[in-house]
Parts: sequence; C-alpha cells; structure tokens
Amino acid sequence: MILNRGGSKFKIRLLIGIAIVAFAYLKKCSQSEVNPYTGKSQSISLSPQQEIAIGLQQAPIMAQQHGGLYPNQQLQDFVDKVGKKLVDNSIAKKSNYKYEFHLLKDERTINAFALPGGQIFITYALFSKLKNEDQLAGVLGHEIGHVLGKHSNERITDANFWKLLTMGASVGADLGDLANGIGQKTLLKNGRGDELESDEIGVKLMIDASYNPEHLIGVMEILKAAAGPNRIPEFQSSHPDPENRIEKIKEAIRRYQK
Repeated sequence: MILNRGGSKFKIRLLIGIAIVAFAYLKKCSQSEVNPYTGKSQSISLSPQQEIAIGLQQAPIMAQQHGGLYPNQQLQDFVDKVGKKLVDNSIAKKSNYKYEFHLLKDERTINAFALPGGQIFITYALFSKLKNEDQLAGVLGHEIGHVLGKHSNERITDANFWKLLTMGASVGADLGDLANGIGQKTLLKNGRGDELESDEIGVKLMIDASYNPEHLIGVMEILKAAAGPNRIPEFQSSHPDPENRIEKIKEAIRRYQK
C-alpha cells in the first residue's frame, strides 16, 4: 500500500492557510469602530496613547530626514500659532492628541505631513510658496485632518491584516504574492480617500477658527503648479489630482458654510 504523502501535506497546509486567513478576517472585524471625529467606520488597532507614542518617537527621525528644523524661531512660532488656533477652536481640542507643529529646513521638497498622535510638519519649500496665513491654516488643517481621521492607524491595521493574509495564502497555496499585490492596491486606493477626507476636515477646521477656506483652493493651485505638466495621472498616484481635490473642497465649503 502506497501512501499519498504529498497530497496529505498539501491538505494540512491548506487547512493551516485557511485557519490563518480566517483568523486575520475575524481579527480585522473585531477592530472595527466608529471614528468619533469623522463618523466613519474604521479598522483600528492602536489606542490614542499608542498613536501619540509612535508620533513622538518618529518625529525627530522625520525632522532629521528633512535637514532638521528651519533656523528661524519667529517663523517656527508663527507656524505653531496658526496650528494652535486651529486646534483650540475646533473638534481637534477634544481629541486629547498632543499637537506640535514643525517648520522643516528642507528648501527643495514641497510637502507637509502628519504623524499619528499630532506631530505635524511643513517644509520651508512649501511654506515659502504660501501667500498668507489662511493658506498656512489650510495646509495645517489638512494635516490635522489626517490625525483626526486616524489614517496612519488605519494603514498600520490594514498592513498587519495583509501580512497575516499573505502568510495564510503562502502556507495554503503559494499565493502570497497575489494576496500581497491585492493588499498594496487596496492601501493605495485608501490613500486617495484619506486625502479627500483630510481636505474636508481641513475646511471645517478653517471655518471654526475663522479662517477663509477658499484659500485652501490656492494651496491646491500651488501643488498643481509644483507638480508641473507631467504630473502622474490620478489612477497611478496615491494622491487625488489637485483639480479633483479643488472640486471636493468647493463642495465642502458650500456644505459647512450654510
């Protein structure tokens, strides 16, 4: 009698793979909760305290990668003042995140970004192109939107889910690369949604802090000009096209100014 050992091993691998995939799915479902600041249901695995800790840990590293802080305390104080005004006059104040605003020395990279828990950065390259305080408020309001939207938290949770799913697919049927590819596409799509949601939150924060939200459109024009005529098509990018963002911003302004 000849035993089909190869077939038995495959069945065992398949069962283990299915079990891992099922565990990943159930874990993701158990992490679903409604974001109190956006009303959106999200899969969240980090507590606010963990978000703050990650942000504080990574902030010096991110600053160093952009040449450190811009060596002008007056401008640093100005950025901090605008950020504080946005936080103190909006739902951001109720979040208990530790908001800190940093002007980076980088004079080449036009960018602004936020770490989980409230660490927010803007490069001098972008800051120097802004025309007024309201535009700065638009940039910082957008980044506060990422914090309130818990976008980093959601991405970390999704990444962990896809790691487990990839492990299960690899064990079960050598489909790890396929599962991982699907995961990356999903995260890319969510990135566009994050940007649009942050624009909307930014509009609301600007209005609450008595800034003119129309100036956020001017920021989009700056980003559009910086990208140039050969900018990447929206479907290939993790960020929506500035033109699309402008239309969504106008919709948000009409909604919140009623």
